[in-house]
Amino acid sequence: MKSLNVKKGLILISVLCVSVLALSGNCWSADSDDLLAEIRALQEKTAELDTLKTRLSELETRLATESDLEEKADARAVKFSGVIRYNYAYNDFTESDKDKKGDMGFDLFRIGVDGEYNDLFYSAQYRWNSYQDFIHHAYIGYNFDETLSAQLGVTAVPFANAYETHNFWAGIPYFIGLADDFDMGLKVIKKSGPWDFQFAFFKNGEWGSAGKTERYSYDIINDGTQSNEETNQFNGRVAYTFDHGDLGKTEVGFSAQWGQLYNNTTEDMGDHRAFAVHLDGYYGPFNLRFEAVDYEYNAENPAGVDDKVVRIGAFSDSFDVAAEGTVYAAGLSYDVPVSWGPISKLTFYDDYSILVKDESDFEDSHINTVGCMVTAGPVYTYIDVISGKNAAYLGGNSDTAFGAGDEDADWGTKFNINIAYYF
Repeated sequence: MKSLNVKKGLILISVLCVSVLALSGNCWSADSDDLLAEIRALQEKTAELDTLKTRLSELETRLATESDLEEKADARAVKFSGVIRYNYAYNDFTESDKDKKGDMGFDLFRIGVDGEYNDLFYSAQYRWNSYQDFIHHAYIGYNFDETLSAQLGVTAVPFANAYETHNFWAGIPYFIGLADDFDMGLKVIKKSGPWDFQFAFFKNGEWGSAGKTERYSYDIINDGTQSNEETNQFNGRVAYTFDHGDLGKTEVGFSAQWGQLYNNTTEDMGDHRAFAVHLDGYYGPFNLRFEAVDYEYNAENPAGVDDKVVRIGAFSDSFDVAAEGTVYAAGLSYDVPVSWGPISKLTFYDDYSILVKDESDFEDSHINTVGCMVTAGPVYTYIDVISGKNAAYLGGNSDTAFGAGDEDADWGTKFNINIAYYF
């Protein structure tokens, strides 16, 4: 009887447990549908977030790439420049000019390009005249730091004042190859405070061919019996600038040049050297320039060729220059600000240079230029009265003017107007 009661109790407990489980199952089934719906909703939102994250990452990558390209484009930005020039000239020593009252025509078109990339930089300029075209300069460079740089290619020769005059025509130092000269080589520039150091080695002239007279810079030319050419030239220029505060500033310096002269006939090597002192001072509206240059050419010519002169050329021409001499050049300019329509400034100047030749029977050469530069925005006009004695292109025999000269030579005068538009 007792065991039967136990069995009944176990059966009752089992029925209760099954009932509870059945009820629990019904509750779980109802809640799980809602939970699964929430899970699916969260999964959909998560998928949307993943898509947004992916798109955001793509946009960030694109933005970074475009920014990098813009920076590179800025770093490699190229700047183009150019000039168009016209010239009017009247020579009082030419009968045709007296009859026609001078001539005017196209003078020059030039194009330049400059740019940089990080510490690298470059600059080049090419020019066209009515009768020739030529390279002016073309070099690449590197900035080692803020004070030290180097240039390789056709670059300016560091010697005395870069420009010894203020006028368009230039002076004797330029015409004999000792100013505004460009050659092929390597130049190092160090600027530290008021100091300016420049040292260079030039393998040869800008073209690498001494027989080519279509050039901007005057160099020794292989022409006729004068078969010499410049090679292996060293230059050094040291300058110091004194700061006078409100009064202005003055640069003073010393330059030295030495190189070899190769004779294509004898196949022997001569040499040449030059030394200069210079001053370039700015004092309010005034600019004062002065330089003294002593030079000597020692050519190894064949027998019968005159050693007292060398042949120098540019602008599709050449002429004799005394092999030894001293050049003095001085110029003074004065700026006058004005407001005449587009004209903003007038610069008046007087530039004089003389070549004193070492040969006692040679006649000295002179050039003096009085004039005014008119500044009108991008237009610059030079109005010059150029007078010369025993100077090439200013009357007399241009072939020998800077060489032996002529004791009976008269002063010749050129009235010149040059108009240039810079862009």
